[in-house]
Amino acid sequence: MTKIDPIQNHPGPKIHMIEPDFQPAAPKGGGFMRLLSNLMRTRIDKSTHRIRLVAFGFVALYCVIGGKLVYLGMKPEPQTLRRAASEAVSAARPDILDRNGDVMAADVKTMSISADPRRIIDKDEAVELLTAVLPGLNANELRERLGSRKAFIWIKRGVTPTEQQEVFRLGLPGIKTLPENKRIYPNGPIAAHVLGAANVDNQGIAGIEKYIDNQGLGDLKGAGFNLTADDLKPVQLSIDIKVTHALRDELVKGIEKFKANAGAAAIMDVNTGEIIALASYPDFDPNIPTDALDPNRMNRMSVGVYEMGSTFKALTLAMGLESGKYNMRSSLDARGGLRYGRHKIGDYHPQNRFLTYPEVFTFSSNIATAKIAMGVGIEGHKAFLRKMGQLDRMRTELPESAEPMVPKRWSELSTMTIAFGHGLAVAPLQAMMAVAALSNGGYLVTPTFLKRSEDDAKKDAPRVIRPETSEAMRYLMRLNAEVGSAKNVDIKGYYAGGKTGTANKAINGHYSQDRVFTTFTAIFPADKPKYLYLTVMDEPQPLPETHGYRTAAWNAGSVTGKVIERTGPLMGAPPRLEPPQQPFPLLARAGFNVANGSTSR
Repeated sequence: MTKIDPIQNHPGPKIHMIEPDFQPAAPKGGGFMRLLSNLMRTRIDKSTHRIRLVAFGFVALYCVIGGKLVYLGMKPEPQTLRRAASEAVSAARPDILDRNGDVMAADVKTMSISADPRRIIDKDEAVELLTAVLPGLNANELRERLGSRKAFIWIKRGVTPTEQQEVFRLGLPGIKTLPENKRIYPNGPIAAHVLGAANVDNQGIAGIEKYIDNQGLGDLKGAGFNLTADDLKPVQLSIDIKVTHALRDELVKGIEKFKANAGAAAIMDVNTGEIIALASYPDFDPNIPTDALDPNRMNRMSVGVYEMGSTFKALTLAMGLESGKYNMRSSLDARGGLRYGRHKIGDYHPQNRFLTYPEVFTFSSNIATAKIAMGVGIEGHKAFLRKMGQLDRMRTELPESAEPMVPKRWSELSTMTIAFGHGLAVAPLQAMMAVAALSNGGYLVTPTFLKRSEDDAKKDAPRVIRPETSEAMRYLMRLNAEVGSAKNVDIKGYYAGGKTGTANKAINGHYSQDRVFTTFTAIFPADKPKYLYLTVMDEPQPLPETHGYRTAAWNAGSVTGKVIERTGPLMGAPPRLEPPQQPFPLLARAGFNVANGSTSR
């Protein structure tokens, strides 16, 4: 049976069907749908337009992605990270040099490890890997810091090159190495209390280092100036490294020998006020600045305040001469004791007779010295000590300084005891300034740790005593080295002079009889002083060779003598073969002869 197409076999005329192209109905969605519809066409003649459109789309997509990558690459780091990195890199400091140009402190480049905790993918893995290659890290502390939302944290400062390479090989995202400046002190503890220290961020925290920041370096850093050590002029100090090394060495030996708790010493140029050497022991290594936090390692020359004992008698005798009430021919009654109410003042080596003015000094008479002060009067005494810089805080380049301990109620008894060094506590460097004025012709020159000339020093230095008084005090100090308690500095060729001071320490409001603070001051050469030495010792002990004595002549005086002999040549002052012919011309005309303190009539 044949199947008949109903159209083709329809009776009537045949109709030839022409198959049209496929024309889907126009979409009703508007222009976008029409565009989509055209994209769906499969005709070859329409393919070129479709390919171009797709290519354009991919190019646009890649441009967006590329632009984003460029933006992320050029985007500034978070503010915290940028600031911390800037501070670390820019915290350069100037070199510190001694008076001869030797380096005392300098910067070196080092690397540190930092992190952006937000980019750390696996905190536990990072902690495990980092603690494995960086010894000393605390895992718990590191995990806590990496868990913070901060943009910047330090992992470890000042890593070695090997540690830096090990961290680099870990390939941890968010971990960076950052260049820094690290402060180093090549001489270790030598002049540590003068230099001070810089912290881990290379900021000065004490001593000259802090002084440098206070002079404007800190402000420059805060303003964002990226300074390098080459941009900064070196700071030259008055300190001599070689002399300071010798001074510290002799001081440490003395402290160990006399079993003292601590001690300090300094050398000062009396004409310029320059501190040539300073040591306070126990000290610290500024390369390990945390050691300086120990109170026992403080700078006893400028931070500690002490009763200076009989070294203060030099000020009292100078005051007496300046007042006009006493002269070098005066004599004072030192018989018995000096009573004030229930108090009695006596002499350590009583002579029980009238003493000449030079003998008051050489026998170190408390009785006669107290009478000189009372002769001047309370107000005159206070005015003289204030003029000599002993009642106010002394300021130097070192930020660390102490306020003198002055009696709240200054009575007649206060004047009597302060006259011989009890009842007023000052910093040793402050007392040193006054003694320098007694020996340099009468100029009160403030000590300095920066190199300066004599002319610059005396521009602002007031004259506090007459030249005649200054010569008389030099005479008395030399006399004391020849026939008095300062014989330890009577070193052949140096023509030195000195004064001892022994003060009983106040313990719980009462003076102890077996715990003392000893002081020794010395000048050389006594005829025309250039250098002033001061040594203090805290609680030195008696030894068989000191015949059971613990007073200053046996310990602080002994140390000072060794220091003079060792440091004199280092400072360009070798021993003189012959003593000076006319050391004290004004007194010579008055008939005073050194070696016995007598007068030829």
